[in-house]
Amino acid sequence: MRQGSGGQAVIRFRAVGVSLLLAHLLLVGWLTLRPLDVPWMTAANLQPFAGIKADLSLGPVTAVRSIGKELLLLAPLGVLLPLAGGRLLVSPWASLTRTLAAGALISLAIELGQTGVPGQVVDVDSLILNTIGVALAHVLVVPAWRARLRRREQHRGHSPARAGREFRTPQGSAASQGSTPTISRVGIAP
Repeated sequence: MRQGSGGQAVIRFRAVGVSLLLAHLLLVGWLTLRPLDVPWMTAANLQPFAGIKADLSLGPVTAVRSIGKELLLLAPLGVLLPLAGGRLLVSPWASLTRTLAAGALISLAIELGQTGVPGQVVDVDSLILNTIGVALAHVLVVPAWRARLRRREQHRGHSPARAGREFRTPQGSAASQGSTPTISRVGIAP
């Protein structure tokens, strides 16, 4: 039941990814779902881009601060979700789609959770900007990171595809279980 060092690297990356992902989600939960003591509250923003337009009307410094805060809040998920997945050989589009869907759902869960928290206001623009932040982080970091890890594994003489299969086999064994059984065609009776 010996795994190659490629399989060990995948396990190590997954463990680091899951740990950092949990830490980030705890921080985001604390920042966004804690009650705030405020003297007044604005109404919920359910009209897309209305909050962004309002931020832009307040001037460039305030707009960059407000919009940048929303872009950066969940942006690390764009890197941490694929890292926690631990896959080196995956379609870039499939990875981006999975990461965007997960980021959007996490942002939606946060926005829905804010409906019951005093001092927190639901804002559809936060959902949009959080998802864009996840997408930007993913596109800017993950493809280059995966390519670099694949080159490193090939340089060491390990096949990334083999390392991924070794990790996913039952009980950590890399033994082949043979070919997939097939059923011969049976004719239909007249």
